[in-house]
Amino acid sequence: MRKRLFNSLLSYSKSLHFPPRNPQLNRIIFQFISTSSPANLDGLIDPDDPFPLQNNPRVEPVSAQDFAFLSSDSGTSTKQKVNARKFSLDAVLIANTILSDNGELWYRTQIFLRQFRGSINEKLVVEVLNLVKMKPDLAVKFFIWAGKQSGYSHTVNVINSLLDLLESGNDDPIPEKFLLEIRDDDEVILKKLLNLLIGKYCKNGLWNMALEELGRLKDFGYKPSRVTYCALVQVFLQADRLDTAHLVYGEMSDAGFRMDGYTLRCYAYSLCRTGQWREALALIEKEEFKVDTALYTKMISGLCEASLFEEAMDFLNRMRADSCVPDVVTYRVLLCGCLNKGQLDMCKIILNIMIAEGCYPSLGIFNSLVHAYCRSGDYSFAYKLLKKMVKCGCQPGHVAYNKLISSICGNEELPSSDVLELAENAYSKMLADGVVLNKINVSNFSRCLCSVGKFEKACKIIHEMMRKGFIPDTSTYSKVIAHLCNASKVENAFLLFEEMKKNGVVPDVRTYTILIDSFCKVGLIEQARNWFDEMVKGGCAPNVVTYTALIHAYLKARKVSKADELFEMMLSKGCIPNVVTYTALIDGHCKAGQIEKACQIFARMQTNAEIPDVDLYFKEVDNEAKTPNVYTYGALVDGLCKVYKVKEAHELLEGMSASGCKPNRVVFGALIDGFCKAGKLDEAQEVFSEMLEHGYDPNTFIYSSLMNRLFKDKRMDLALKVLFKMLENSCTPDVIIYTEMIDGLCKSGKTDEAYKLMLMMEEKGCYPNVVTYTAMIDGFGKAGKIDKGLELLEQMGSKGCAPDS
Repeated sequence: MRKRLFNSLLSYSKSLHFPPRNPQLNRIIFQFISTSSPANLDGLIDPDDPFPLQNNPRVEPVSAQDFAFLSSDSGTSTKQKVNARKFSLDAVLIANTILSDNGELWYRTQIFLRQFRGSINEKLVVEVLNLVKMKPDLAVKFFIWAGKQSGYSHTVNVINSLLDLLESGNDDPIPEKFLLEIRDDDEVILKKLLNLLIGKYCKNGLWNMALEELGRLKDFGYKPSRVTYCALVQVFLQADRLDTAHLVYGEMSDAGFRMDGYTLRCYAYSLCRTGQWREALALIEKEEFKVDTALYTKMISGLCEASLFEEAMDFLNRMRADSCVPDVVTYRVLLCGCLNKGQLDMCKIILNIMIAEGCYPSLGIFNSLVHAYCRSGDYSFAYKLLKKMVKCGCQPGHVAYNKLISSICGNEELPSSDVLELAENAYSKMLADGVVLNKINVSNFSRCLCSVGKFEKACKIIHEMMRKGFIPDTSTYSKVIAHLCNASKVENAFLLFEEMKKNGVVPDVRTYTILIDSFCKVGLIEQARNWFDEMVKGGCAPNVVTYTALIHAYLKARKVSKADELFEMMLSKGCIPNVVTYTALIDGHCKAGQIEKACQIFARMQTNAEIPDVDLYFKEVDNEAKTPNVYTYGALVDGLCKVYKVKEAHELLEGMSASGCKPNRVVFGALIDGFCKAGKLDEAQEVFSEMLEHGYDPNTFIYSSLMNRLFKDKRMDLALKVLFKMLENSCTPDVIIYTEMIDGLCKSGKTDEAYKLMLMMEEKGCYPNVVTYTAMIDGFGKAGKIDKGLELLEQMGSKGCAPDS
């Protein structure tokens, strides 16, 4: 018997008829067993014992990890080790006893549990339930047993622990057999358990499962509690199922329950959110609830959600009428509601009211307001908000300042002077507060200042930010340098560029290109070339814009050979020329009289035969980069016409149209002028007609070319018609054209017509010069009209036009 007793203790069967009453003895035995190796147990196990722990395949004791603390050989006490695992030793002993039960010997387990009746409390029961959660049927038996013990009753925490282990985790309901087992023992506990289960599902937003459990609660013959009804109302409100919430509330009201304050606030909010604020007031009256600030605030929030802003403002008056004073939360809810709906005018009203009553927006709300007014373009009020922030003791930080300045200066469209002044004032304040602009805003702010000529201030901002620890990046320097160059402040740009390198900021290709292009435009080609060589030496590869800027500068300075050298270098480096590059070269060579070279470049542009692997290159380049445009054709047409190769120029015009490139007025004008100078008036007239067909009106240059040809051909009648047509089209002839026409008419003996033209010339605001008077006087003399000639000579002197000798 003693051997059997010892074996039973070792196997945790807890089947003793006389269990030891000394808990300390239990701990000693348990410790002994836990620290003994399996080999030491040989011979101690009774083969006839029907309940050995080791031989029972249905037993699932607590895992070895749960008892890892017992295998330690350290000098700490068992109590300390148990606390470290957050489970008491009593809980472990009870759990192992329960887990060793095979489902048929629960009465023996209860005999063992008797020794713990005086120790049963909420903490111990919860621990045991957590340890035996893998055996829900045994957990329910222990739960029922514990509930019967004197001086103990199940708490909410205990019931929730049981619910946690009974839930399968796959959205299936708790097996009804467990509920029936609990009901058979204690109906009150089952009712409490089901109410808590419904509340748990509601808390997790599982309204469909909550409804199922509500049905089961009623099937058992129980009624939901007030807390359960409130939880159901809340979950349906959260799910936007207002109709269902109303049905639940009706049932709740019929059961004689009233909502708690929180549920009522949620219900009133949902009604107001759907525009049913009158129903919300009726509900409050029905519930006989004493309205307070929190309830009104919740309703105001709902009204703002429904965009009922006038009603929301009216509720402020209702609050005061009900002796409820709006607090800072009320105003913030109202302000944020209007802000979220874009009611910025209403926000101004609310802001003034709340500040007057000593309620202030938070820093986050202020920042949001600044952002909203900046986005709407109301920079003036956004700036006023910064002042209000200071007045309210809410110091603006970098968010508010940067937002205002970035909104004003961050767009491509430049701000007006008064708006830019707001940015400058905000910058001064933020500088005094020790706040730093971010890199993007430094760049944009400086750019805007440069655009209005405040170059020194732009540079000063960069230096001030550097003293604050801000290091400008390449982009910031580049933008300011670009605006300095665009304003012809190349000296300032040069100094800033040198400062940039001194500060260790490496210029990129964009920075170099800006400087090279700007210095080229003002004729400082050598300095531009030095920077070009510097960037190449420093490993910064020039791009097509860099090359083109320098090539164009060489061509403009008539240094054609240097332009050609740079072009060849460009090709050898694999930098693909674009249409601007080719057009500049063609135009430059044409103006230098090197028409054949210009034609060769034009051919190269179309074939690109000189560029290695050109097809591979141009896969990465838009086809427009290598396709001649109207300016390319115009330059070459003009060049060909100037050397009287008008036939080739006309063929080029035809090829231009065939390629889909529509000629412009400049191209037509160059070809008309070429034909006129070559004496081919008929061809010039054909091109003139073609130009009109394309929808272009002739300009002064084109008319002048035609009339000059007509003068030389002594076709004065036709030249006069062209002149009048020119005037009809609002093209004003210059004094040279008038003079040539007057001289031609006089030489043709048409002195009266010439004199009328001279008078008309003056009416048009083009005053005769000494050549004009001389031609007219000479015409009168040859026509025998000496008196008129003398009269005109006196008139000439009176108008300050002294006759030559």
